Amino acid sequence: MNTLEAQIEAVCRKAKEAARKVARLSAGEIDGALAAIGEALEESRPRIEEANRLDRELGCTQGLSPALLDRLTLSPKAFSTMQRGIEEVRRLPSPLGRVLEERIRPNGLRIRKVRVPIGVIGVIYESRPNVTVDVAALCLKAGNAVVLRGGSEAFYSNTALAQAVRNGLDRAGLPPEAVQLLPTVDRASIPILCRQRRYLDLLIPRGGPGLIEAVVTHAQVPVIKHFQGICHVFVEAAADLEMARKIVLNAKCQRPAVCNAMETLLVDRRIARAFLPGMVRELRARGVEVRGDEETQRLGGAEVVPASPEDWATEYLDMILSVRVVDGLPEALSHIEQFGSSHSDAIVTEDRDAAEEFLRSVDSAVVYWNSSTRFTDGGEFGLGAEVGISTDKIHARGPMGVEELTSYKYVVVGSGQIRE
Repeated sequence: MNTLEAQIEAVCRKAKEAARKVARLSAGEIDGALAAIGEALEESRPRIEEANRLDRELGCTQGLSPALLDRLTLSPKAFSTMQRGIEEVRRLPSPLGRVLEERIRPNGLRIRKVRVPIGVIGVIYESRPNVTVDVAALCLKAGNAVVLRGGSEAFYSNTALAQAVRNGLDRAGLPPEAVQLLPTVDRASIPILCRQRRYLDLLIPRGGPGLIEAVVTHAQVPVIKHFQGICHVFVEAAADLEMARKIVLNAKCQRPAVCNAMETLLVDRRIARAFLPGMVRELRARGVEVRGDEETQRLGGAEVVPASPEDWATEYLDMILSVRVVDGLPEALSHIEQFGSSHSDAIVTEDRDAAEEFLRSVDSAVVYWNSSTRFTDGGEFGLGAEVGISTDKIHARGPMGVEELTSYKYVVVGSGQIRE
């Protein structure tokens, strides 16, 4: 075993030991620890902001894209949102011990299905330092320990944030080892972490295709993926065009560097002439590069860039938008089925039948009718925060909050029954 493997195994072993202690804590003890973490973050704010400034300076030197720099930045608003997220998680009812089902068998056995922690969760993520705190708070609320592996671009920010969280745990009398940040950004740490089946119960990667592929390839424990967000908005023939305009602008422009931003706009051919020319002008005025099919180029004018086949399957995370004119709902559904990433997709229409067919047919974690895809978020869904947006179908799907970080066990109470 080399030095890096030994280091990562030691971190995971300590997390496993801490998880056993955290699982036995009362809801009040966990909530007290979350409050202490909030206080520790505020006390450590100058050090955290300085670490984030250093990460941003290094990112500029290394040529990070504006989208990645946006994700990396802990602005005053982002810091306040992070603090508010901890408080919202603290106020959530504890899922632990909740009886999901109960039945009494003919022989008198009382069988209860009870919600319990998963154990130790490994989370591998990129860019956003606020994930360090969001994930720690959610995992603790669900009675778990967590091992974090952040991206190299946010190393100093993540280190400062994780230390503040651990300070809060220590102040509250909980084991600081319940929240562990790998002290390395060596790429070799990812496959090593993925092999820690003695200590990890679940892996959650959130990032680009390369990260997801690496984790899935090497994982020897269950994985729930936070994959690409190739999100679509379909403006159907019966849409309120002013509503559609506002939804399109919000879904693309409000924060383009996030996974729930729209990447492809689909427009019903029956209203394309009335909708697209003005929509393209407004998108261009906002700084969006529009890449369109032949019909979009014809209606949108010279500023529309011809779309390549690769554009339909690209998560831009930038002020770039693919636009295609389709022949009604069937072609829109076919396009989403072929190019979507099972994240978030929306239809804008006043036709209830068309909307309900879209909601039934689109196989994504979140589907919308007359709303922006930007709402796919743990905070917006009332979950306090999220570990990620699961695009898988097993165990958890969509925003992963506290309940999605638990499992269950059966508790059986008898009075001397034996099986004949």
